[in-house]
Amino acid sequence: MRAPISVIVPTLNAQTALGACLQSLMEGLEAGLIRELIICDGGSTDATTEIAKDWGAEIVIAAPSRGGQLRAGCAIAKGDWLLVIHADTVLRAGWVGPVAQHLQSTKAGWFTLAFDARGIAPKLVAGWANLRSRLGLPYGDQGMLVSRVLYDQIGGYNDIALMEDVALARALKGQLTHIDAVAITSAEKYQTQGWLRRGTGNLWTLCQYLTGRDVQKLAQNYRRR
Repeated sequence: MRAPISVIVPTLNAQTALGACLQSLMEGLEAGLIRELIICDGGSTDATTEIAKDWGAEIVIAAPSRGGQLRAGCAIAKGDWLLVIHADTVLRAGWVGPVAQHLQSTKAGWFTLAFDARGIAPKLVAGWANLRSRLGLPYGDQGMLVSRVLYDQIGGYNDIALMEDVALARALKGQLTHIDAVAITSAEKYQTQGWLRRGTGNLWTLCQYLTGRDVQKLAQNYRRR
């Protein structure tokens, strides 16, 4: 019997973080859960693709749009389940048991978010993210585990430059549940921009998206920020 999970990781110049992300997946490989690793790269100019090759990944090159990259990566995945995880996110040890249990479900699952930083600000931001997720809007840095059947039913990721994770979550309304494992994501952007500034900026971007603002313009503003 083939392993059930295809892992899909979108990348763009992710050489500093990718190794740790992939190392955290070894637990699933050893447990017989992971069938393949697909790196959907947006045209990295660093050593990202070389690192991916060293890990035995299949590499898909796409235009630098996370939604488009993920759509391309998921399109070639052969597993019955798709585990999408960002390159700067690490699954905390012990994730295999909860994931194996989730495979008995028909719903899509997201992980508890934590940051690789200490202090009140990381806890508050992660707490808000986990509350938002319970209300039906998990972001991509929390990981997403979805069956191929359900993924195809909702039409998969939209080929958009920003908010592809929110679009997917909205399409999965009523079909999302929490997986009792932790995804630890990088706090670098928050530490560089400031926790309050980035947090409120992200919330404002979400509000604009939900009220119908043009995604391309939102993406341009997001990159400038």
